[in-house]
Amino acid sequence: MRDAKVTAWLLILTAFTVFLSGCGGGSGTNASGSSTADERLEVSIMTITPSATPAAEDNPIQKAIEEATNSKLNIQWVANNVYKEKLNLTLASGDIPELIMINDPYGSTFTSMVKQGAFWDLTPYYKEYPNLVDGIPEVAWEHTKAADGSNYGIPRPRDPDDVSFFILRKDWLDELGLSVPTTTDELYDVMKAFVEQDPDGNGQDDTVGIAAYIAPEDLGGGNVGPILGAIDESFTGVSGEWKWDEEAGQLVYTALLPETREALEYYTRAYKDKLLPEDLLSMVQSQARDLFKGNKAGIIVDKSGTMRKIYADDLKKVDKNFKYTDFYPLTTINGYVSKSDGYNGILAIPKTVSEEKMKQILRLINDWMEPEVYNIQKYGIEGVHYTLDASGEKVLNSEQLIADNASDFNHVVNVITLPVDYTGETEEETAANTFFGQVKEERAKHSVSNISSGLQSETGTEILPDLNKRIQDLKSKIILGREPIEAWDTFVQTLKQDAKFIQMTEEMTAAYKQRAGL
Repeated sequence: MRDAKVTAWLLILTAFTVFLSGCGGGSGTNASGSSTADERLEVSIMTITPSATPAAEDNPIQKAIEEATNSKLNIQWVANNVYKEKLNLTLASGDIPELIMINDPYGSTFTSMVKQGAFWDLTPYYKEYPNLVDGIPEVAWEHTKAADGSNYGIPRPRDPDDVSFFILRKDWLDELGLSVPTTTDELYDVMKAFVEQDPDGNGQDDTVGIAAYIAPEDLGGGNVGPILGAIDESFTGVSGEWKWDEEAGQLVYTALLPETREALEYYTRAYKDKLLPEDLLSMVQSQARDLFKGNKAGIIVDKSGTMRKIYADDLKKVDKNFKYTDFYPLTTINGYVSKSDGYNGILAIPKTVSEEKMKQILRLINDWMEPEVYNIQKYGIEGVHYTLDASGEKVLNSEQLIADNASDFNHVVNVITLPVDYTGETEEETAANTFFGQVKEERAKHSVSNISSGLQSETGTEILPDLNKRIQDLKSKIILGREPIEAWDTFVQTLKQDAKFIQMTEEMTAAYKQRAGL
């Protein structure tokens, strides 16, 4: 296997020597930031890893990417669960990596530092790099602009219709003779059956309806996290925190909507009926995922592409009858499914980096987005992560790709413009991937975008951190039965009369009207 790796790397290096001669990729630069081939570009990077064990410096995928781009990548991988805290500490320290993933471009710390001139305005530069223009949705550039209309980071592109939504255990539905739910009422009945009717057939009372959690960092999506937030949005029909009221001619904060109260009553009842994890407030994302992939939960909210990366192979070890097609994404609930903003965080470059090196980093990302380079993290190395069959098609070794953290590198550079290939290692996986593609196409007919994404309010920057925390705290107490639902009514009435909240609403409405040309 060692000889195979060496041979594979030599083949890749030979191929990319030819490739790089055309696109440039080293440390020296010309006027546009293209690199000469005689010196490697060394870049420090900080980003998220979803993996329990991060990629090591000698990771073969990373080494191959470095060879292909003539670079040396010093990547600091930070776990999802602690990234927000680590990011804030890093930004406050002033010792900022040369390329840093900002998960929320409108977070108070980052926006404050942008105003202070701590990060490069990339607006005058990024259009010189074709992959940054053609490979990233225009909506992503639009929705990541700062208040001054400039872009202070490169959006990490995402397919606007590839969103996190409800995924059910189809085999559990079939076992209990249940239909696929299409409304919140039907979803509740399914959750209740998953808890009370022993869907895993082990004779024990050990399952939950939905693997939900509420974490302090999840101050968005109704401020109850992505799982219960999906229920919130299914009630309101709104993606994000603002809804346009045509009659009033203004934006309305979703906390004020009667449907938000209905959603709160819904998951309060679900907690009382033990359809949610008992330790809802002390859990984190990884633990919620463990419930689902450990055969203990019937519903999760995630992307269909996480099937093998996170869930299905582990489920197969626990339940030998589980099939990939049992990982069943829903199309809509109450006729609603969200549409994403076309990005997931941005890659920012601090002003401590020289203009020359900033251009080199832009060139590095541009070159990394080339299919020949990006395919390294998608398919790996021939002879190690895949082989070619008689027809020349790649036969993937998914276990080795996972072991070598291949998908982790998507949290540095991601590409969404390559042709979709639904072919899996087996007919079972191909059938599941094909079905996921059909669901995505159907979702696109119904999906609702976040109309307020990218809009900014100075008053909102001031009051939202505390307001979001207050909303999360109160909702959590009501869900656990520590406060009555009437406490929410009191909170909403007080909020409607708050001068700064009113001012924020006016500023957001003005920003929306300006962008919409109203």
